Amino acid sequence: MAEQETENMTNQPLENEELTNNSENSDSTNENNMTEEVVELSVEEQLKAQLDESKDQYLRLMAEFENFKKRTRTERLELIKTANADAIKSMITVLDDFDRAQKAIEQSTDVAAIKDGLNLVHHKLKTTLVSQGLKELENSIGKVFDTDLHEAVTNIPAPTEDMKGKVVDELEKGYLLNDKVIRFAKVVVGA
Repeated sequence: MAEQETENMTNQPLENEELTNNSENSDSTNENNMTEEVVELSVEEQLKAQLDESKDQYLRLMAEFENFKKRTRTERLELIKTANADAIKSMITVLDDFDRAQKAIEQSTDVAAIKDGLNLVHHKLKTTLVSQGLKELENSIGKVFDTDLHEAVTNIPAPTEDMKGKVVDELEKGYLLNDKVIRFAKVVVGA
């Protein structure tokens, strides 16, 4: 029995050591699990942080784009308002010439001088408009009616057989501004 007690005593420390080892192992396993959870939480936190950062960047980008749209809209409206400024400034000198011509007509009795003065003002007006990109359409009489250049005011019986479908008379000239029709020539077409 004494031998058994000695064996039990020697076995007890072994059992205690095993329990200690087992508890240490379970502690390290628990620590590993906690570490994995911490790592998992940190990955989740990292993803959440990245998502928040992406949302912030997206909102800033959208705000910047809205500001860009507002700025370009404002600039475009300002450009439209001032686009005609150069044309108007160049026309003011012609208006001044017409004012001077009107005063001269009231005071003068020489019809030839008035006629020459009006011809000069007319020429200056045409030159100013041409410098702004305006061109007259060619005379349309005798040409085939073209809907891209002409506006038919009326149809009349063609004076000759070869004038059918062609322009018989031009009531108003047509004009191009920078090679784009801004006023169609008003014409009478032979039917």
